[in-house]
Amino acid sequence: MRGNAACWFEIYVKDMTRAKAFYEGVLSTVLTHLEAPDIEMWTFGGDPEKPGCGGALVHLEGVPCGGSGTLVYFSCEDCAVEESRVVAHGGRIHRSKMSIGPYGFITLAMDPEGNLIGFHSLK
Repeated sequence: MRGNAACWFEIYVKDMTRAKAFYEGVLSTVLTHLEAPDIEMWTFGGDPEKPGCGGALVHLEGVPCGGSGTLVYFSCEDCAVEESRVVAHGGRIHRSKMSIGPYGFITLAMDPEGNLIGFHSLK
């Protein structure tokens, strides 16, 4: 394996409008539409010259969302900030900000589509 273990992620959703509003609101970002035949995708963006990976919200008929066992962590300066926006944007907190020792802090949340997601920060 070369480079980072993960090179891309996709979060499958049923209601793209609702999911897009949640992620844009909580992460304070704007998602960008990706042109693709037969699939609706909105990317979180990414820079191949920087650590981490890019990814997208995806709606594809016949592919379920929620409770999949895959957990995506979004990098944050202080995960308490993103945590504070979750409920207002239709999600719920699964586990409030907690220490993971020398590796920083995490918050676990459920998006409006039923997907468990994480936020990670060093402070």
